Order: sequence, then structure tokens, then C-alpha cells
Amino acid sequence: MDVAELSQLLDRIRGVRVLCVGDLVLDQFVYGDTRRVSREAPVPVLDEKRRELILGAAGNVVRNVGALGARPILVSVVGDDPEGQAVSRLVNAEPDTEADLLTVHGRSTPVKTRYVSNGQQLLCIDRDPPGVIGVQDIAALAGMIAAAAKEADVAILSDYGRGVITPEICRGAVAACAGVGIRLAVDPRGRDYSRYDGAFLIKPNALELAEESGLPTETDAEVEAALNKVMDGLKQTEVLIVTRSAKGISVLERGKPVRHLRSRPRAVYDVSGAGDTTIAMLALALGAGAGIEAAMQAADRAAGLVVGKVGTATVRPDELVEAERAQAPHDPSGKIQLLAAARERVARWRAHGLRVGFTNGCFDILHPGHVSLLRQARAMCDRLIVGVNDDASVKRLKGDGRPVNDLGARARVLASLEAVDCVVGFSEDTPVKLIEALTPEVYVKGADYTVETLRPLGGDAVLAYGGDIRLVPLEEGHSTSGIIARLSET
Repeated sequence: MDVAELSQLLDRIRGVRVLCVGDLVLDQFVYGDTRRVSREAPVPVLDEKRRELILGAAGNVVRNVGALGARPILVSVVGDDPEGQAVSRLVNAEPDTEADLLTVHGRSTPVKTRYVSNGQQLLCIDRDPPGVIGVQDIAALAGMIAAAAKEADVAILSDYGRGVITPEICRGAVAACAGVGIRLAVDPRGRDYSRYDGAFLIKPNALELAEESGLPTETDAEVEAALNKVMDGLKQTEVLIVTRSAKGISVLERGKPVRHLRSRPRAVYDVSGAGDTTIAMLALALGAGAGIEAAMQAADRAAGLVVGKVGTATVRPDELVEAERAQAPHDPSGKIQLLAAARERVARWRAHGLRVGFTNGCFDILHPGHVSLLRQARAMCDRLIVGVNDDASVKRLKGDGRPVNDLGARARVLASLEAVDCVVGFSEDTPVKLIEALTPEVYVKGADYTVETLRPLGGDAVLAYGGDIRLVPLEEGHSTSGIIARLSET
């Protein structure tokens, strides 16, 4: 997966609605320094500097979904205690998050307290409620899940073994998702995965796979045997994915051989919440229409970043794109940007006194007319941004059978041109929103347009802030439609 493919996937993820069901945990981090040993016992003394409260378990899945630009819909349980109130406040503070929390009286809210010194955990203390939620609470929660599933594009079941994800809740979630035709991805806990059967995807880690299968999971061959054994016990689940830390990710799709994806070498500071990041990205990629291979690659990239942070951290789209670009600094696809990153790049250019230009189009089959337009546009500015219609908008504008090349391919070809400094995809029929966000000093189009016809296409915005509209001559005899017509005649 290169920068262009990752950028395109992250663009599609934006706005995906994700039902998140699972145990909520209040994660408490106590940060400090250790410079001495206790006089009472041979243990280090932590000089506390600060405390931080964060949503954990299914709450961290919600945080990851939101950080990646999607819209979480959380359904879970809290206790009627101060910790439950703290969890509710944290949930309410998450932007673009819908939540339906069931308060269970007499039940304590799970708490995980980690003590951290110089970026390393010293100790972790869990406080968990005894037993599972009651029959009435199970029925109420199942109804909440069924209602929320109707509003979602994809779903995640995050089982942390804190008593919320009972077999009845599993069956209810599977049925609710099947009833509305959305895929369910499960992050499992404990033995007997039959309770998750019917979910589209189940994602254990290597230790969890070993526990479920009763087989070792160190080598590729051992993992393949374990995956096949677990799949044999499931009747409806389509995909098993196992995360293997530095050894990467392995996947078994029903009816296919096991495939292995190797992870890049990465610095690991804290694995807390890495599984949450992985399941969030897997589900989001599937919800955005990606295949299993692309979803695995994106999840591996995201997990590789989050383990380099301390605590139950999240990753943002711009971080993922920048990290991917750093792996191939001479790859022209590094010019391909999400809008937020493009705005930052424009700000840096302007800080150096550079004049920013903009043009846009479908650029379906690149031809000499396109190259001429881009060269002339680049001559009118110091840095040229090219806006490219995504596949859906090209089809709306040009009709069935278009585009010939998808957005990723078109963006990569444009990025390889010396005249182009940045490529940004957009989903609307016109580049108005893109122009308003990037505010280029000059807007360049071919002379088949006029200033008046460009005004509703972004020209009004450019003129309003004092920019220029420039029209450049076209090379006769070159058009994508003409090329396609000539090909159809041969």
C-alpha cells in the first residue's frame, strides 16, 4: 500500500458510521519519576507528577474511530459510581460521537490504573466488577444495539471480559448486524468463539488464538494450523485475522489458504490499546469498501504508529500518511495529500513567501493537453496544487464507464509530473470546497472556460479574497473523450 492508496482509503473512511459495542473501562495513568528505592521493600518509589483519565477498552476503540475521521456510535454499560460518571463525561467530550450508555445500579465501573515512569510502565492494577450483567440489563442492552445498528455502516464488538459481552449479547449483535446488512468485526476474549459465530471477522492476537485452538502459534505453520482449527469450529464467520506483534498479521478467509503480512520494523514503547487501533482500522476500511488485504495493511500501519506512543493512544490520518511517505521519501506519491495535510503544506509555502496556484479536473487518461495545461499553470505560480475528482464524481460528470483509471492511479500519474507539487482528491462535482479551504492565489483553467462560467465553480471564492483567475490556451485535438472514442473504433 503506497501513499496514494492509503490517502484514498483514509478519504473514504471519513464520515463512516461505526457501531461500537463492548466493555467500557476507565483508564487511569499515573505519571512520575523513579530515582530511589523504597526503604520498606526493594521496590522503586514513583514520584507522582500528574494523573490522566482516558476512555479504555471499547472506549479506546471509539477514540480511535473518531481520530481516524469516522463517526462512532457507542453502546455500552457503566456503573452508578464516580468512575461511571467520569466515563460518561469522557464519552460526552468525544467529538462527533453518539452514545447510548446503560447505567446498571449496584455495579462498579471497571478501572485500569497504570503507573508510568520515564515512558515505561512499572505496574498495572485492575478493578473489575464481579460477574456479568443481569438478565434485564442484557435485554435492555440488546434492544439498544439493535436500534443503533440501523444507523451504522459497520460494527465492532470489543470483548474485554468485564461482563458486558455475554453470549446473549453476542448473538443479539450478530443478528442485529445481519438484519441491516452490515459487517461485524469482533475483538475476542476468552475461550469458545462459537458465541461470535456469524460475525464477518474475528481478530484474536497470537496468545488468544493459542488459547482458543489449544495449539502453539509461534511459526507461520503453527499459526496456519491454529487458524484452520478455529475456522473449522465456526459455521458462518468469513474471516479470521491474528495479530502477531513484530511478526505481522495473518489472515484466513473461508475457502482460501492462510496469507501472512509482515510488519515493518518499528520502535515499541507501549502496546496498550494497539489491538483497539487494529480493530478500529480493520472495521473502518471494510466499512469504506476496502478488501481484506488493504484493510490488513492499513491496520498494520496504524498499529505500528500507536505502539510508538505512550498510553492508550490513537493515530490521525495525517500521521499515517506522513509515516508512509517517510518510508519512501523519493516516491512522487508523497505529493498526494489529504485536505488537512494539504492545508498545512500551503501554510508552510506561504510562510516562505511562495505563490500558490490551483487547477482541477478528472485527468482520466493523461494526454498532451493535460500536460500543457499543468505546465502553463505552474509557470503562473511557485507551487501548483491539482484537485482531482474522485471516482464517484467522475461517473456523475462523465457517465457510465468512467473513469477508466481509478483515483489512486490518476493521482499517482499526476504526482509524477515535475509541474505538480500537490495532488488532492475531492468528492464533490465542483472544487468549490477545496478552493475555499486552500485559498490559492491563482486559479488556472483551460480557455474552453470563461471567468463567468468559472465563478460558480470556485471562481467567486477566489475573487472574493483577492485572487486571480487565469485562462490558458488548449492544445487542439487532445481530449480523454476523443481518445476513448478512437479506441472504441479500432
